[in-house]
Amino acid sequence: MYTLKTADGRFRTIALIESLSFLFLLFVAMPLKYGAGMPLFVKYAGWAHGLLFILYFFMLIDVYISDRWPLKQAFLAGLASVLPFGCFIFERYWRSKQPAA
Repeated sequence: MYTLKTADGRFRTIALIESLSFLFLLFVAMPLKYGAGMPLFVKYAGWAHGLLFILYFFMLIDVYISDRWPLKQAFLAGLASVLPFGCFIFERYWRSKQPAA
């Protein structure tokens, strides 16, 4: 896991959690709502995902400012948050841009 002491680590952690909540909403809660008539999962999963989505953008602004990201990279990170599996793809792209440790 990533350290929460840096903007980079906080962003990566929130991105992972937000992505998982989005996938849960799409592939578990929505089928339960429309397939099994159980709308309660969407209510709570949607609420949690909404909060995480807002937090994701706050962390994106934080890492954009503190790590001096290029605007293109910040835009791609924002776009990735609205696509299923987008944050996982962006994470791989981002790691490829990092210098080797």
